Amino acid sequence: MEDIFALGDSLGPAKVIHVYQPHLGLKGVLVVDNVATGPSIGGLRMAADVSTVECARLARAMTLKNAAAGLPHGGGKSVLCGDPQMDPGKKELLIRAFAHALRNEKDYIFGPDMGTNEECMAWVKDEIGRSVGLPFELGGIPLDVIGATGFGVQQAIEVAIEYCNFSLAGARLVIQGFGAVGSHAARFLSQKGVILVGVADSRATIHDPNGIDVEELVRIKTGGGSVLDYPRGKKLESEEVIDLDCDIWVPAARPDILNKDNVHRLKTKLVAQGANIPLTPEAEQYLHAKGVLNLPDFIANAGGVICAAVEYHGGSQATAMENIRDKITANTRTMLEEAKQKNILPREAALHLAQRRVMKAMALKRWGIF
Repeated sequence: MEDIFALGDSLGPAKVIHVYQPHLGLKGVLVVDNVATGPSIGGLRMAADVSTVECARLARAMTLKNAAAGLPHGGGKSVLCGDPQMDPGKKELLIRAFAHALRNEKDYIFGPDMGTNEECMAWVKDEIGRSVGLPFELGGIPLDVIGATGFGVQQAIEVAIEYCNFSLAGARLVIQGFGAVGSHAARFLSQKGVILVGVADSRATIHDPNGIDVEELVRIKTGGGSVLDYPRGKKLESEEVIDLDCDIWVPAARPDILNKDNVHRLKTKLVAQGANIPLTPEAEQYLHAKGVLNLPDFIANAGGVICAAVEYHGGSQATAMENIRDKITANTRTMLEEAKQKNILPREAALHLAQRRVMKAMALKRWGIF
């Protein structure tokens, strides 16, 4: 547990729970970071290489994200070790068993994340009655289907363009990760005249400076294919997505994709973080020094959790999309104005915003002195 204690501070984490059931092959972790503003909402991530430290970092990102969005929820995250492409029956068993083990942890509300989806949240709901991001048939707002997070990324980019020296129409876009976030971000941005010129998934990168057909690529990926199956463009290694020249670069996959060893290869003007913690602090400092505008994760990709919170409190899909637009637009502009006036990183300005709200909530509750 030393690694977690080293990450801790006055905000949290409040609780770290390890779940281990070897007879099922179940290894999972829940981190409840902070619940001063209300019960935590955070996704269940499933991957072969997840760790307790990654879970704690993601939980903190959720604390900041929910606070910045003004939601009555704190931050938490859960991770399951395993291949998300495993046999569906085995996956359902693991997720149900994990949820059942955490059935009494009322400070945490499950949501979908990388490797899980609306069907997984239906299993959790059936087990413990506490999840968001449910299928429409169960009264949910399927945030991955409607593209809530990608829509929020588009809203943040539209505001950020006001602080850049190029226009949105005709801007060249590269997306690293073409799942639920990346594909919808590409779709919403293409409707504004942005040209998708590069995409990477876990298998490869495709590059076409003349433009990639977003809808065609979405059909390929939805059908179980890879960017390798796209019939046009140049095929490259997945990691080469960092080298593609563009105006807007959107990381929408795993943490720490850009770090001190590779960030110097990036050729872009604007980074909008569709994934959680996709850049290391060193990478963000480098981009700021080079004049590249960088929109931090807990501001730019808050659309999913805003949608989840609306669902949890009984709101409609229309209300969710309206809230995403209003909250992300306002927070992005507030953050960028403070960053400009004080000549600080956007992340620093965003942290000021989120931490003020969390600390005020802590001060108002008895929880804050325990």
